[in-house]
Order: sequence, then structure tokens, then C-alpha cells
Amino acid sequence: MRKNIVAGNWKMNNDLSQTRSLINDLKEQRITSNAEVMIAPTAVNLYQAVEATKPSKIEVIAQNMHFADSGAYTGEVSASMLKSVGVGTVILGHSERRAYFNETDELLAKKVDAALANNIRIIFCFGEELADRKSGNEENIVEGQIKNALFHLDASAFKNVVLAYEPVWAIGTGETASPEQAQDMHEFIRKTLSDKYGANVADSVSILYGGSVKPNNANEIFSKPDVDGGLIGGASLKAEDFFAIVNAF
Repeated sequence: MRKNIVAGNWKMNNDLSQTRSLINDLKEQRITSNAEVMIAPTAVNLYQAVEATKPSKIEVIAQNMHFADSGAYTGEVSASMLKSVGVGTVILGHSERRAYFNETDELLAKKVDAALANNIRIIFCFGEELADRKSGNEENIVEGQIKNALFHLDASAFKNVVLAYEPVWAIGTGETASPEQAQDMHEFIRKTLSDKYGANVADSVSILYGGSVKPNNANEIFSKPDVDGGLIGGASLKAEDFFAIVNAF
């Protein structure tokens, strides 16, 4: 039985005081769904966030990590460093990392290997741009991103992999992705996994939707059979909005 997950990606928002304040607001919210709840603060506040979420069901996760365990990589954070502050899940391949920091599928494959070697669960992101969608090339793009970064793994590795589909064309562009479009792509993603690893693996992997999920559309999106949760951006910065999405299950 795959898990329902709602993960809030705070991106480069919230200093330490704001992080503590938002976590306090989150802890006051009531969870009425069975979804796993995750938040991804900025790296400099991860330890404080881990401490501040105790005791609660909120898991603190990281937004990124380097593939090396140590070395001359100024400004980077390793998997072992994340584990040392109590973080056991990391987001990899986010569309902003790909676009602004030139992260390639090949680089991401190395990060995936490093995370799994350290027993860190991965939320692996991928998705097509507007030009890809308009040209009808979206499935080829998504399939390539998944295969290039993940298909060197053994089937057993997928117990520590969560997928997150981001239709980049529907985030901040004025374009809107329908719940049906989300379901169509998630179904394709699951079939891609099944073709490589079999139905048992494909049916066990949670696939999150990262296309501007909000309180007013979460219920309809999460009702789709192949949508197992959401990777939430802006709406995760307000406790009431975030938990309205969590409780949409």
C-alpha cells in the first residue's frame, strides 16, 4: 500500500525566527488525514526545525544535497551532514535546481546514489517545460528524466524513492493544469516504472503532484487514482492553507 504524502517546500524563505513561528503554527493544526506531512526549510535552519517539530508527526526534510560525502565543495551539504542533524529525506531534481543551477540528469543520478547509500529517502522531481507540452513532447521528456537518473537502480531501491511530477509550464506561467492532465501523466509515469521494474514496484511508489496545489483544488487533484499527494510551494508557507491541503485526503 503506497503512502499519501504532502511535502511543503519552503524554498529560500523564512529566517530562523520565521521558521520557528511557522512550525509553532503548524503544530497547532489538526491532522485529519492519513497523509505523511513533511516540511523543507532552508538548510541553515534544518537542525532548529528538527528540534522545533518535536513532538509532532511533521518530518523535516532537505531541499537539496551534494553527491560527495565531504571535500572541497564550498557551500554544499552532504548526505551524512543531513543525517547528523536528524534529516532522513531529501528533495532532488527540483525544477528550479535544474533551471537555475544547471543540474543535469547525470548529476542527479550521482546525488540519488549518494542519498540511497546513506539510507536517505528521496523525493525525486521531474517535469516538462511549456514548449515541451505545446509540442506534445511531454511524455518523452518525463520518461527521459526518470530513466536517466533512476533506471540504473535495483528494484529494491524504490522503497526509498518518492516521485514528484512538476509540470513546469503550469507554475507561474498563467497556464493551468487540470486534475485530468495530472492523472494522465501520473498514470504514464507508473506505467513507465512498471515496464522496467514490474507492477509490484510501480504500484508501491508514491507519485506526488507539484503543479500549484492549493486548498481549493487539492481535493479534486488528490481524488485521482495515481496521485498520491503533493509537493507544495507557496501554499506551504501558511499553516492553515498547508493543512487544508494535508487534510484534503
